[in-house]
Amino acid sequence: MDKRKALKYAVVLLSAAVLFLCSCGIRPGGRTENAAETAVSTAETETEKETEKETAAETETQTEAETETQTEAETETAAETEKETETETETETETETETETEMENAFYSMELDEELKDRIRGRSYKDDCTVPFEDLRYLHVLHKDIEGNVHEGELICNKRIAVDLLEILQELYENDYPIEKMRLVDEYDAVDEASAADNNSSSFNFRFVSYTTHISKHGYGLAIDINPLYNPYTKMVNGERSVEPANGVPYLDREKEFPYKITRDDLCCRLFLEHGFNWGGDWENSKDYQHFEMPSSVVKSLYPD
Repeated sequence: MDKRKALKYAVVLLSAAVLFLCSCGIRPGGRTENAAETAVSTAETETEKETEKETAAETETQTEAETETQTEAETETAAETEKETETETETETETETETETEMENAFYSMELDEELKDRIRGRSYKDDCTVPFEDLRYLHVLHKDIEGNVHEGELICNKRIAVDLLEILQELYENDYPIEKMRLVDEYDAVDEASAADNNSSSFNFRFVSYTTHISKHGYGLAIDINPLYNPYTKMVNGERSVEPANGVPYLDREKEFPYKITRDDLCCRLFLEHGFNWGGDWENSKDYQHFEMPSSVVKSLYPD
């Protein structure tokens, strides 16, 4: 029998004894009655204390159980969150890797194989070309037109600028910078006027600077024209204005707004300047808004003769 039950039992016996004495005409008086009442009161107090202790213990046990359950739930939630985060990170990493792989497959350079040599021989690579095939590189890229349509593009350039062009053209592509066409100039029989009139962007084409006997930097593959129709070349010749391509006349007014226009502060121009190219739009005696080239010092260091 536990202490609480014993106290209750004692109270019951004591109460019964008092009642018995009173029924017999014997009334406990003075100290006896007070002692009995005190004993009863003490027993009740003890009982209440024991009840409070048991209630407190039960409450503490329940609180501990609830806390433990909550802790376990929080632990499980944290574990699930961590797992979800790890999964999301892995997914993002896989996506980034896939994107990088796709870009590597889309933007690349290669030496000219026999098939490529046959495509350009007698066209952009003329019989008197002074640049060996070994100095040229074929580039495969992606580009978007003004409507956001994706196209495959190809260029042939000097190996000296191959990496620069890949980096520039990839950044232009990723930023939705519009380039309408990018085909080998040989598809136009290497006629620069025909290629430019069709707004075709190109690089290597062995030829001479207009109205001079100097080899163009395109002839070395060290220059590139971007969206040439909307960014024409112009110069005063014998008092008359020359424009190339001829159908680029409507785009000589650089204050007007029209698609594919290159300005000094746009992304295209900024990227080429950052990679060490000069822009024809900065020239004083003529303007060639389509044109980006390596400085003459680079040409001379590669081809001193």
